[in-house]
Amino acid sequence: MKKLSCRSIVWLIVSIIVLLFAVYWLKFKPIPVMAHIVTKGELRGEVMGTGTLEARVKTTISPRIQERLAEVLVDQGDTVKAGQLLARLDNTELRQQVAVAEASQAAAHASIERISSDEDRALAILELGRVEQRRYAELAARKLASQSERDKANEVLGVAEADLKRSRSSTNEARKQMTSAEKNVSLREAQLAFTEIRSPYDGLVVRRDRDPGVVVVPGSSILQLINTREMWVSAWIDETSMAPLTVGQPARVVFRSEPGLSYPGEVARLGREVDRETREFLVDVRVQQLPTNWAVGQRAEVFIETGRQSDAVIIPQHFLLWQTGKPGVMVNEQGKAQWRGISLGLQGTQDIEVLQGLSVGDQIIKPIDSLMQALEDGQSVNAR
Repeated sequence: MKKLSCRSIVWLIVSIIVLLFAVYWLKFKPIPVMAHIVTKGELRGEVMGTGTLEARVKTTISPRIQERLAEVLVDQGDTVKAGQLLARLDNTELRQQVAVAEASQAAAHASIERISSDEDRALAILELGRVEQRRYAELAARKLASQSERDKANEVLGVAEADLKRSRSSTNEARKQMTSAEKNVSLREAQLAFTEIRSPYDGLVVRRDRDPGVVVVPGSSILQLINTREMWVSAWIDETSMAPLTVGQPARVVFRSEPGLSYPGEVARLGREVDRETREFLVDVRVQQLPTNWAVGQRAEVFIETGRQSDAVIIPQHFLLWQTGKPGVMVNEQGKAQWRGISLGLQGTQDIEVLQGLSVGDQIIKPIDSLMQALEDGQSVNAR
C-alpha cells in the first residue's frame, strides 16, 4: 500500500475541516424567525360561521281550486300589505253556479211559505173538526144527534189531524231543503271567493312563477312571498365552538357584497343537530339591519360575540402551537428558541387570550417560511 503524499494529506485535512464547518453551520446557524411582542389589550371573543340570508316566514302563494289564471296583480320585488289582492282566477263559471244556487234557495224559501200556509189551513180545519166533534158528542149524549152523525164528526177530525201531520212533515222537509240550499249558496260563494288570492301578511314578493292564461291547480306556486319583519342568517358553525353559544348573544353580520361593513344582529335560535359529515350545526342569527340591496339566499359571515375582556394578555392565533394535545408557543430566550406551555382563555377571530404562561413583553416567535421545519428547543434564532 502506497503511502499518501503530503499534498494528499493536506487536501484530506482541508476537506474534513470544511465538512465539519458545514455541519456546524447547518446545526448552529441562527434561523430567521418572525417575532411578536406579547401585549395587553381589549379582546372580543367571537365564533365565526358562514351561511345564507333567509326569511323566518316564507310562503308559497297557490290557489285552492283548479282554474285558469286570469290576472296577476303584483311582480317580483313588490311590497304587499295583508289582505291585498295578489292574483285573480277566472270566475265566470263559479258566478253562474252562485246564481243557480241562489235561485234554488229562493225556490226553497217560496216552498216553505206555501207549505206554511197549508199547515196553517190544516191547523184551522183541525180546530174546526175538534169543535164539531165535541158538539156532536154533547148532542148524542142528549139524544139529539144520531150515532152516524157523531161518527162522521170523528172521521172529519181524524182526516184533519192527518192533514196537519202531513203538512208539518212537508214543512220539515222544506226547511231541510232550505238549509241545503243555503249551504250550497255558502259553498258556491266560498269557491267564488277562492278566485281572489290575497296576501296573508305584510311582505315582499321574491319570485313570480305564473303568468295569466295558464291553468293552475292547488299546490302550484303562483308567487313566493316572505315576511321581511324578521330576517336571519342561517350559519354553519363548527361543533367545537358550541359550548359558549346562547340565544340572545350579540353578533355582527358581514355580507360578501359589502365585505368592509358589519351589520348588527343577535342569536335567534341554536340548531340541535350536527351534520354527520361536516361536523357543523346551524345557528340562526337575526339581522337587525339589512343592506340597501339584499337578496334571500346571499352569502354572509356571522361573528357571534361570546365574551369581552378589556385587559387581556393576547397573542395572534397563528403563533399558537400544539404539542401532545397541549397549547404553547416558542419564546425567544436570548437568541434561543424555548417551548413554553400556556393556558388559553377567550378566543377571538384573530387573537387569543393567554391566562398563564406568558407575560407582557415576552417575545414569541415562529418560522418565517411556513414550509420550514418546526423550531426545536435550544435552536438559535434570528428574530425579525
